[in-house]
Amino acid sequence: MSVELHLPDLPEVPISLGPPRPAPGRVPLSWHQRLREALGAYLPLLLMALLALASWWLLKNAPRPGSQAPTPLVSSAPDYTMDQFVLERFDPRGRLKLRIQGQRLQHFPVTDRIDVDQAEIRAIGADGRVTTAVARRALANGDGSEVQLRGGAEVRSIDGAGQAVVIRGEFLDLYTVTEQVKSPLPAVVQYGGDTVHAAGLEYDNPARRLVLQGPLRAELAPKPRP
Repeated sequence: MSVELHLPDLPEVPISLGPPRPAPGRVPLSWHQRLREALGAYLPLLLMALLALASWWLLKNAPRPGSQAPTPLVSSAPDYTMDQFVLERFDPRGRLKLRIQGQRLQHFPVTDRIDVDQAEIRAIGADGRVTTAVARRALANGDGSEVQLRGGAEVRSIDGAGQAVVIRGEFLDLYTVTEQVKSPLPAVVQYGGDTVHAAGLEYDNPARRLVLQGPLRAELAPKPRP
């Protein structure tokens, strides 16, 4: 047995290949409106990421407790040079207390020292005593209170008794304020008519004290009979 069903004919629906129409009741957004909505949605996340990055950078570069700031590099080269110069220093009353002259002067800022070629020095003590010194080379600190004489060094002074004192050597350390001369190297001392060769010495002019290091060799002038 067979059964036949007859369905009613359905109306044909036209198919449109064009762009879909917007849903009723919603207006399409332009590209800048869509960009604004995207920024509004992601801007808080972007700001939080930037704040986290800034906090990490500050924590990494913040100075640690006990750490010191890096010391700026200072050049070891001289910052100024003078030729055929004369350098003078005065006391608060305007009286000359030190005069250094030579063929060439170089100042080194790292150690605040001056290097002088063919140096000639004249120091005047508080009591007016004059000490002079010469050397092929002299190294002095900033205020000139200590001068290291190198090469053909010679220091001349007058002690408290009015006797001339001459010290010669290849290295003499002269203290212009305290009127002292020291040397760990061989030196020759002339006092009056006597000459002493020593392996080293320490001389204090105001105290009239001379300490000699052996071996010693002395040449004593004969004393006149009374």
